[in-house]
Amino acid sequence: MLLRIVHYDDSILRKKGEKIKTFDPALARLAADMVETMHEAGGIGLAAQQVGRALQLCVVDLRVAQVDFDWRLDGATPPLDLFMPMVIANPQIAAMPEPIEAVEEGCLSFPGIRGDVSRPEAITVKFQDEHGTPHMLSCNGLFARCIQHEADHLNGLLFIDRMDKKTRTKLDPAIRELKKQTRAAAKG
Repeated sequence: MLLRIVHYDDSILRKKGEKIKTFDPALARLAADMVETMHEAGGIGLAAQQVGRALQLCVVDLRVAQVDFDWRLDGATPPLDLFMPMVIANPQIAAMPEPIEAVEEGCLSFPGIRGDVSRPEAITVKFQDEHGTPHMLSCNGLFARCIQHEADHLNGLLFIDRMDKKTRTKLDPAIRELKKQTRAAAKG
C-alpha cells in the first residue's frame, strides 16, 4: 500500500524515532509499504518519519544505482539482489573519521531540492531486519551516504541541517516555498 510522504516542515520530521521492540507482521507490513512507497517515488531510501511514523525504521534499495561502492554484510559480500531492499531497524552507526566527502544529496521530503552534504565516506552499522535478526554491515560510497541520510531522519535530523552555510543559503528560497506549501496543504 502506498503511503503519503511527509514534506518539510511537517513536525514529524524533527521527531526522534522510538526503538523497535516488537518485530511482528504489522512491522513487516509497514516496512513493505515503505519499500513500495520509496520505489513509487523513485527514491533509494525512506525513513519512517517520512511516512508519518516516529520509529527507528528505514528502508534502502540501491539496486537501481550505479554500483560504485563496496560492502560486507555479516562478513560476506552477497550480491545486492539477495538482500535489497533492506529493512533497517534500530541502526547504530560507527563512521570512519576520514575521509569526509561533500556530495550532492536529495530527499523525498524535499522534492526538487538538492545540495552538497559532507559525510564520512565509510561506515559500519549494526541493525536488525524486520524479523529482529541482528546484522553488521560495513560499506562506503553511496551505500554509506544513503544509510547515514536515513539514520539522520530517524534522529530528527534533516540533510539541510548538515549543509554548509553557503549551500543552505542558496537553497533557502526553495526551502521557504516548500515550507509554505506544506503548511497550506495542512490547513486545506
